[in-house]
Amino acid sequence: MKKIHFTALLTLLAISTGLLGLSSLLIGHHSQIAMTTDFYGISNLLPSTIFNSLSAVAFIISALWAVLAINRIELRGKLGVFLMFISIVALLPLLGTSMWIKSLGGFPAIGAGQGVIKYFSLLVIGIFLSKPYLDTKKAIWLNAFPVILVLLWIGGMKFTLIEAKGIEGLVSTSPLMSWMYSVWDLQTTSNLIGVYDLIAMTLVGLAIFKRQLLIPAVLMSGAVFAVTQTFLLSWPATVSSDTILTVTGHFIIKDIWFIINLLIFATLMYKREN
Repeated sequence: MKKIHFTALLTLLAISTGLLGLSSLLIGHHSQIAMTTDFYGISNLLPSTIFNSLSAVAFIISALWAVLAINRIELRGKLGVFLMFISIVALLPLLGTSMWIKSLGGFPAIGAGQGVIKYFSLLVIGIFLSKPYLDTKKAIWLNAFPVILVLLWIGGMKFTLIEAKGIEGLVSTSPLMSWMYSVWDLQTTSNLIGVYDLIAMTLVGLAIFKRQLLIPAVLMSGAVFAVTQTFLLSWPATVSSDTILTVTGHFIIKDIWFIINLLIFATLMYKREN
């Protein structure tokens, strides 16, 4: 990849992890951290505030590391390993039950795990940074995987009432999407957003085999994650003067990682064809 692409990749990574880290320090106790430490059976070893601070510091270190790695290539591999470690620690609790909404029988409904599955994206970014000479075909599949997974997951969830209600605050305050409620009811609006997500997911998968679909695939899927970032400006519940981001803001800003996946995916697709 050209330097400009790595600059964009690492800059986006630094912004997202930096904001996650700083706001985590200010928020204090975080239920997702508590569920993670419960899964590993270590909650009683240290006060919850210490575990939260460790998580916050890990993100801040990642952000500073990413900034330094923009001009220092030798730091990228170690940063990648560090991101992989963070991601694996966050992802393993999905094997437990605390992340899932039992009353809805599992997929596509998931509780705190909605934010956790986004660490698949960070994991892939870590692999990519730590394996710069990874086979292009494998790297393409790796970066497509988290995008396909999350679009399938959130797209499927949109057809459930709990998700339709869950996104109401986001959609109703968005200048880009609020008009939908004046045309359709709550569930229909959610269903249509779900259909869009699933079409975008399908295009990403097909683009791997049909180069002609790459642009619409990247534009449609990228729009999902870009529009999500606008919620940080339109929905008051995502930001706070006291903590920078709220827990909801954490959930939203992690979508920047998928934009990074798409940047790598598109670049590698062009590289493979040329």
